[in-house]
Amino acid sequence: MTVGPTTRRRQLGADLRRLRERKGLTLEEAGALVGISKATLSRYERKEGAVKWPAVDALCREYGTTDDERASLVELAKGARIQGWWRSLADPVPESMNLMLTLEDEVVGEDHYACMYVPGLLQTRAYAEAVHRASEIRCTDKEIQHMVDIRMKRQELLERPEPPHIWAVIDEAVIRRAVGGRDTMRAQLRHLLEQASRPHVTVQILPFEAGAHAAAVGSFVVLRGPAPELDVVYVDIIGGGLFMEKPAELARYKLAFEYLRAQALGIERSAALLNRAGEEL
Repeated sequence: MTVGPTTRRRQLGADLRRLRERKGLTLEEAGALVGISKATLSRYERKEGAVKWPAVDALCREYGTTDDERASLVELAKGARIQGWWRSLADPVPESMNLMLTLEDEVVGEDHYACMYVPGLLQTRAYAEAVHRASEIRCTDKEIQHMVDIRMKRQELLERPEPPHIWAVIDEAVIRRAVGGRDTMRAQLRHLLEQASRPHVTVQILPFEAGAHAAAVGSFVVLRGPAPELDVVYVDIIGGGLFMEKPAELARYKLAFEYLRAQALGIERSAALLNRAGEEL
């Protein structure tokens, strides 16, 4: 896949931190060497905001990198201005969606566990509208349509020449909940089956009979970057979502997803259950 500005910015932050720690310097000590504050360097390493490439060049010299490594990091800094498709929309994207769109634009894969609704990338427009109307009760019709339009636009990443692999483990409760009414739900289940037939989409159903499982905390997504250190977990919470990228947090959710995949039905049995659920509506 093409490496975009978000990935470059996150890779740069990870590399700057690695180099500083290898040198045995604190944030304050390293910043003082090149004339930037501890807070600024911390922001660079946390992958937040813009980065000035001359500062990266100076840091690399103090860290003792090779000329090739310094040139590579300077190029990362120069190419790390985020220009996602959503930034050109006439109406602004809600802040709660901005980071997800930024990260998702450059993933190589997404592992979804869904316990309430079908994952957004696999929703029909009618289903997505019903979800938003139920959860965004204070929004106007225009605002709801805007959010639905963004969700439909997000799905275009599945049509790319090298699309990310989407692996969805969906709780049986999701396919039994008639979101938007019987007709909307029936169409959604058909759409889910169609998507599951694509080589880069895997859908498994976690049946009621599986009992207790590894994701009692609720729905989550592991957003997989081009390198493991760029992975991020997104957890649904009321009013938005929580992003986590600490190694221990990532390991916990990745392990939970492995357990969920093992507990869920296989691909063929999952498709059979989706067919049966649609027939029963």
